Order: sequence, then C-alpha cells, then structure tokens
Amino acid sequence: MNIIFISNNTERTRKLNLTRSSIVLLFGIFFVMVMIVALGLNFFSLRYADKIDAPLLRAVLVNPQEERHQKIQTHLQDNLNIMASKLGHMQAQLIRLDALGERLAESSGIKSRDFLFKETPGQGGARSERDLSTEELTFGEFDDMLHDLSSMLDERADKLGALDSLLRYGRITKFVLPSEMPVETDWYSSGYGYRIDPFTGKRAFHEGVDFAAETGTPIKAAASGVVIYSDRHPEYGNMVEIDHGDDLVSRYAHASKRMVKLGEVVLQGQKIAEVGSTGRSTGPHLHFEIRHKNKPQNPAKFLNKSS
Repeated sequence: MNIIFISNNTERTRKLNLTRSSIVLLFGIFFVMVMIVALGLNFFSLRYADKIDAPLLRAVLVNPQEERHQKIQTHLQDNLNIMASKLGHMQAQLIRLDALGERLAESSGIKSRDFLFKETPGQGGARSERDLSTEELTFGEFDDMLHDLSSMLDERADKLGALDSLLRYGRITKFVLPSEMPVETDWYSSGYGYRIDPFTGKRAFHEGVDFAAETGTPIKAAASGVVIYSDRHPEYGNMVEIDHGDDLVSRYAHASKRMVKLGEVVLQGQKIAEVGSTGRSTGPHLHFEIRHKNKPQNPAKFLNKSS
C-alpha cells in the first residue's frame, strides 16, 4: 500500500510505502493502547470513585460499578431475609419444645432441672485430623441444613405434643376415677359380696362397703363429677350419687347431712356429706358403692387405700 503526502508550501510529494506487516503492527499498537486506556479507566473508577466530583465523569465511570454492587447487595439481603425468617421460625419452635419438655417432666415426675431445657447442652471432644481438610459450608448447603433442622423440629414438636396430650389425659383420668377414700379410716365394717344380712339374718349380696365412723365425720367425693342424686332414700337414707362419666357412678348412703345439691359439680376430695345412720342402718357408718352401667363393682379395685 502506497500513501502519497503533498505539501502546499513546497509543492513536493512524499510517498509512504506500507507493507502488510506494517499494517498489522499498527493495528497491534492501537489495540494495546486501547486496552491500556480501558484498564486505566477501570482502575481509576474503582480506586478513586468516591473522590470524583465531576457529575458526568462520575456517571460514566461509577454508575456501572454501583449498579453491579447494588445488585449483589440486594441478592445477599434477600437471602439473609429468608434465613432470618427460618431462624425466627426455629426459635419459636425451640421455645415451644422447651415448654413442652418442662410440662412433660412435670407430668411424669421427672425433675426439670435434670434436663436444663433453657441451657445449651455441653459438647466437646478432641480435634479430628480431618478438620484440616474440611471445606467451608456454601450458602446452599447451609440453607439445606436449616431446612432439614426445621423439619426435624416440626416432627419432634408433633410427637412431644401427642405425648403431652396422653399424659394430661392420664392425669385427668386419675381425678375422675373414684380412687380417693371417702372417709378418713383404715378399715370397713362390712365388705363387698355375700354376707349375713344384719336385719334378716339370711345370706345376701352386699353391693358396696361399709366404713364405720362417728356421726358428723366428713364424707368426701372419691372423684370429681356431677351430682345426679341428692335426696332421702327409703333404704339408703340421706344419699348422694356422683356421675364421673363413662357410666361410672359412686354412691354415698346413710348420711346425717347432705352438703351438695342436684346438678352441682364437685371435685375429688370435696366434702359432700356427713356420716350418719339414716335409712336401713344399725349405727353410724358410710355405705359406699361404685357402679358401672348400674352394675355394682368392688370398691377395693378403685380405692387407693382399702382393707
């Protein structure tokens, strides 16, 4: 390639002969210069971005960097918000598990301080040789671990909740079973089953037990329930009956005084009457019966203290 230069002053011409290698060299030099300028501008924008006062130059050099940085920050913040939400959910689950654990320990008779529910359990051990070769957790791996742990907490909470319900049901059942002694005495004067009737002298079936006690001795409800009878009976005298549910009824007869009314809700151990000798009775005592579906049951099977 030949390039001719003509001067107006000297009217002389100059000729420049460019070979292919010269052209390639020129383009190479130009490319290198462009790269140097671009790298210089990039370095300048990164290092002195906060010191640039010219708005136009700042818009050209700084804005792309800020946009990229802002996108990264937004992405990180979104991920942190998700993790914070999961951690908050797990904290709520742990609080619930702590409360369940303390209630279960109380229900089962275990001392809650033996488990230290609100303290982090101690851990330790010797450093493993593999520690030097372990890799740091990635964000994805950490997120997966949080998800798995959250699922485990949900499962444990459901199981502990079911166990707590069973224990509470058992504790409630204890109070509705006629298991407490109706009078403070260690013996009864007539047991459950066949005996010689004190009035006829013949063999007869005794449907309850008789507790000998002084007149006025408090009669207590053997279990919680609802009073379904509180009146005078021709044979039982002053009598009280309490329905404990599931067709289970306790009967208290021959009382001198009744302290509860029909339909009243009573608690286990509550005073409901006083010992007397009303009705078909030979002396002060409490005739106590337990009936299931109106069939007499042996009270000794229910009472915690019987002779």
